[in-house]
Amino acid sequence: MNEESEVLLTTELPLPLFIRGKVRDTYDLGNYILIVVTDRISAFDVILPCGIPHKGNVLNQISAFWFDKTKELIQNHVVAVIDDADILNDYLPKDMRNRFPAYLNGRSMLVKKAERLPVECVVRGYISGSAWSEYSKSGTVSGIEMPSGLTESQKLESPIFTPTTKAEQGHDLPMTMSEMEDLVGKTLANEIKDASINIYNNAVEYAKTRGFIIADTKFEFGIDEGKLIIIDEMLTPDSSRFWEADKYKAGQAQDSYDKQIVRDWLSKSGWNKEPPGPVLPDDVIQKTAHRYIDAYEKLTDRKFVY
Repeated sequence: MNEESEVLLTTELPLPLFIRGKVRDTYDLGNYILIVVTDRISAFDVILPCGIPHKGNVLNQISAFWFDKTKELIQNHVVAVIDDADILNDYLPKDMRNRFPAYLNGRSMLVKKAERLPVECVVRGYISGSAWSEYSKSGTVSGIEMPSGLTESQKLESPIFTPTTKAEQGHDLPMTMSEMEDLVGKTLANEIKDASINIYNNAVEYAKTRGFIIADTKFEFGIDEGKLIIIDEMLTPDSSRFWEADKYKAGQAQDSYDKQIVRDWLSKSGWNKEPPGPVLPDDVIQKTAHRYIDAYEKLTDRKFVY
């Protein structure tokens, strides 16, 4: 990897800004949205002042891989994955064409503007992270009573659905199925739950063939022309916990293919987890970049193109 790789922390395109999130900048194209995945990285709900080289490209291309792989299970919002910015010209007025930087290539996609549902749809197949912390204290996960005697990182008898609120800023909060039903309706809530678990189970079976365990993941859904579709990102290291199957051992924390390297350094740094976040050391940045790229190559069986 090029150690001098530039990072993209923000975008300023000649388009109406729709939402600038923790990682994604989105632009309004009328019936469509342009999603640009930057190299920003957040930890403990704080966006750090430095980025991770190639992170945006990796996340965008992993999402594109999974959207394509699961399109027979559920419709998604993808119109086009931007591997050439000229693709945008077909969706823009004449006076806005040919005005886009090359950095869009590989890190952006054009999607349908769906009605976004205000729920983070979390599926857990293993007990880890915040789920393990809660279980250790109360024997529950998101308020769901769990069997006694579980150990950290243990595989659950069957995946559980633990939705949360969708917070634009700060922490997402656990939500019960009853609360979700009140928010979106009982029929739609159950459709979302069934779709989430079905996608997760299918992804788990594929990941096994690539030597990975998907411990948990989160999805977002929208409504397009009256139908439930999957939106945002999908089964990336930012939204999922990937473990190497041959290194997995229940009863302890696992080495995840995500930004755990960053979290670990921050936890030891003395930072109080309040903005502003500290600048990461170069070696942490480079190790994290390699981890993201490695996840892409192992999951997709494709070489990452810099």
